[in-house]
Amino acid sequence: MTKIGSVMTKVGRKALLLGSGELGKEVAIELQRYGIEVIACDKYPGAPAMQVAHRSYVFNMLDAEELRRVITLENPDHIIPEVEAIATTELKKLEEEGYNVTPTARAAWLTMNREGIRRLAAEELGLPTSPYRFASTYEEFVAAIEEIGIPCVVKPIMSSSGHGQSTVKSIDQIDYAWKTAQEGGRAGAGRVIVEGFVKFDYEITLLTVRSCSGTEYCEPVGHIQIDGDYRYSWQPQPMTDAAISKAKEIAKKITDALGGYGIFGVELFIKGDDVIFSEVSPRPHDTGMVTMISQDLSEFGLHARALLGLPVPGIRFYGPSASRAIVVEGDTDKIEMDHLEEVLAEPGTQIRIFGKPEIKGHRRMGVILATADSVEEARAKADRAYEKLVVNVLPRN
Repeated sequence: MTKIGSVMTKVGRKALLLGSGELGKEVAIELQRYGIEVIACDKYPGAPAMQVAHRSYVFNMLDAEELRRVITLENPDHIIPEVEAIATTELKKLEEEGYNVTPTARAAWLTMNREGIRRLAAEELGLPTSPYRFASTYEEFVAAIEEIGIPCVVKPIMSSSGHGQSTVKSIDQIDYAWKTAQEGGRAGAGRVIVEGFVKFDYEITLLTVRSCSGTEYCEPVGHIQIDGDYRYSWQPQPMTDAAISKAKEIAKKITDALGGYGIFGVELFIKGDDVIFSEVSPRPHDTGMVTMISQDLSEFGLHARALLGLPVPGIRFYGPSASRAIVVEGDTDKIEMDHLEEVLAEPGTQIRIFGKPEIKGHRRMGVILATADSVEEARAKADRAYEKLVVNVLPRN
């Protein structure tokens, strides 16, 4: 039987978050609803999840020695990777020593590296994917582009949220793409993937949760990304019965191969009834923030429930919903979200302000959520709310 004792006592349970951004913050809140002691870790102080956790640590999570020190010091019941930039080889060793990694250390290791997950999906599981090549040097990179052809997409094998990603549409963009990938990788310069363009009608995230009661799926999430970074998402994305059936089949194959309990964000390209695998994240997905308004258990609630060993017998979907990311440009440690009374004037609108401590360049600082009688109405409502929002970017001290 699953039991949870009093928080911050010897009979309580402890979870350690590796990554404390806006997604980690929501996971921390959901875990605390179950009386779990939460420790938040990230590379910078004041990260969103640190603001709600019981305590926190600031360190480079790619530092295997420091990662081990913090984990052995805290001795958590659950280690929960929330970002890719982690010393996953050390996580695998810790798991072998008896620590519990969500969903598994192997899943974190494979999905941190685009090469690992692509080879698993395409070469071991036989899932349909875009054509691809990997390259470690500039010469290999140029050769890969020649093989794949132009246009193509270039990504560091270790990155997220569009960092280091670019599209090569002509020969004169090759040097820029290489430079962008080398500067945008989570672990610095290194190996890249060159992907052929896939003709698709739309792309989705199929949030898939594995728990002790089996596998469940959220309604498909449609989304728009700009340079690989999420800007809009909505639920449900209309799909044919054949396409949704194939999407679930692919999602189950890849998540079963990764194993463990928790939520997985399975990214897929859809062309008519055909479905092509793109990527998978073994954690809540940024496009899935729409579930904070669209269903009874958000992706964060599902993640917490599953990783704690509790059943997910079903997911109640409330109705058409949408989200729009609040992306702010500037260089500041102070912003103000203004005119909020106008933003929230319409029924069925919500806002989440992440509380990130600073901006350098552009950064996602919040999200607007909306629900309506149709996806089109929900998206329009989110847009209206966004247009009323005024963001004041104040100068640094």
